[in-house]
Amino acid sequence: MEFVKFDKIARLSRNCVITEKIDGTNAQIYIGEDGEFLTGSRNRWITPENDNAGFAKWAMENKKELLKLGHGRHYGEWWGLGIQRRYGLTEKRFSLFNTGRWNKDNTPDCCHVVPILYSGPFTTYKITETIQGLEKFGSQASLGFMNPEGIVIWHEAARVFLKKTIKNDEKPKGSKE
Repeated sequence: MEFVKFDKIARLSRNCVITEKIDGTNAQIYIGEDGEFLTGSRNRWITPENDNAGFAKWAMENKKELLKLGHGRHYGEWWGLGIQRRYGLTEKRFSLFNTGRWNKDNTPDCCHVVPILYSGPFTTYKITETIQGLEKFGSQASLGFMNPEGIVIWHEAARVFLKKTIKNDEKPKGSKE
């Protein structure tokens, strides 16, 4: 029998980054080292002919600008006009998730980045405080929109994403209860 070691357990009191959870649809851009350019949703590759809320069509129209992302997988949220909460927008937006790499100053002109709401040591107090800030002041991704969805926590030591929604956080997604 092959021995399988028990993985190290990450310490909870380490750095985290809390971003706004935007209510849209998951999207990705894949750029191969050879220049291959693909678009995807959470579960599949998409094309302008077999699209997800118009993301593949938009990406093809903005391909020249999106190639500036460089090779790799670039995950984000496709959101705004006609998608989920809509956020009072008259257009759709692609907001990148990787705040360690991207910010408003180094992204292609057609892209946004999810807003960082807190960066520092993980505490449940900071989670509560950040949620309360969204409830009181509204979305930071779309200023003036007063019904944001919640937050995403990136725990650096555990290398895991966690989410917390403002409403119905205790219920599984899609629950009718």
